[in-house]
Amino acid sequence: MSSTRLQSPRTPSGITTTLAALTATAALAACSQTTTPGTDSDGANTSAPPASTSTELTVVTHDSFAIPEELQTRFAEESGLDVTYVAPGDGGALVNQLILTKDSPLGDVVYGIDNSFSSRAVAEGVIADYDSPALPDDASQFDTEALVPIDFGDVCINADTTWFEDNSIPVPTTLDDLTEPEYEDLLVVSNPASSSPGLSFLLATIATKGEDGYLDYWGQLVDNGVSVVQGWSDAYYTEFSGADGEGPRPLVVSYATSPAYTVTEDGTESTTEALLDTCFRQVEYAGVIEGAQNVEGAQQFIDFLLSDDVQASIPENMFMYPVTGVDLPQEWADFAPLSEDPLSLDPEQISENRDTWIQDWTAQVIG
Repeated sequence: MSSTRLQSPRTPSGITTTLAALTATAALAACSQTTTPGTDSDGANTSAPPASTSTELTVVTHDSFAIPEELQTRFAEESGLDVTYVAPGDGGALVNQLILTKDSPLGDVVYGIDNSFSSRAVAEGVIADYDSPALPDDASQFDTEALVPIDFGDVCINADTTWFEDNSIPVPTTLDDLTEPEYEDLLVVSNPASSSPGLSFLLATIATKGEDGYLDYWGQLVDNGVSVVQGWSDAYYTEFSGADGEGPRPLVVSYATSPAYTVTEDGTESTTEALLDTCFRQVEYAGVIEGAQNVEGAQQFIDFLLSDDVQASIPENMFMYPVTGVDLPQEWADFAPLSEDPLSLDPEQISENRDTWIQDWTAQVIG
């Protein structure tokens, strides 16, 4: 299965796994099973041993994985490996499928587990320890148990600045601003139960308001007319008035990098901006899958993701920041700055409470 190439700032498809993904997962799991060799009455092996998989590598990713085909080809040629890419869904679906198939792993190496699911993947025993020698010391701030950081970004409220100028309303700057009367019916968010940016925004509100206050805050958003849609694409392309959308709402949950996608043709300005005081930091990791058929190849692939050429390709292909110090596109410096003080929660706290938070949010917001 080939990876999905990005055509937009970010295209997560949602945490819930589709029927097609489940079907593909089942088929892949079946293919990965090995047959126990037969024996005769004396206990001797009467069947040929399973074919070696040392020249094969299966890479499991989320469905927003995208690096240039020429780099994928280069890795295959230089490593001598026959590489297959499998994408069972968004970051949450990815972890769920790794857990469901851990007795018959989907592949050898995984990319796309983020910090809202990383501790769960490690706790469930689906990731084998690997410390990549390709990870620079200055990227250790992103490091976590067993997994290797590859890229990062900020999930933030984005504003259609043209709409606000045309309507003579100031662009909001904080989460609290979003509950004010002048922003009634202007915000669209994606459901945290079905969207990874939606989940990140929910975590941002918990980081700001605390476990005792985030539901009251969401109640204020509901009273102020917040719209909740299933996924990021629906929010950004259908409901949002900026970017390619012609929707009615000029505020949307997206990424700090999204304004680099809405730069005018002359390259002098962007028609949208990210509200950097509303950002939740998202880190994406790669890891060797426990029970991998090709551990050495899996480690090689992780090192490859940290190579200069791949890291330099990440901004324009996956709209995330590389974890190494490669040069960034000029429009990123101009229009896609990161938050200087992003919101965050401890991964263990997220792992222990994520399901409860989503359930309580659903009861409060959806009813």
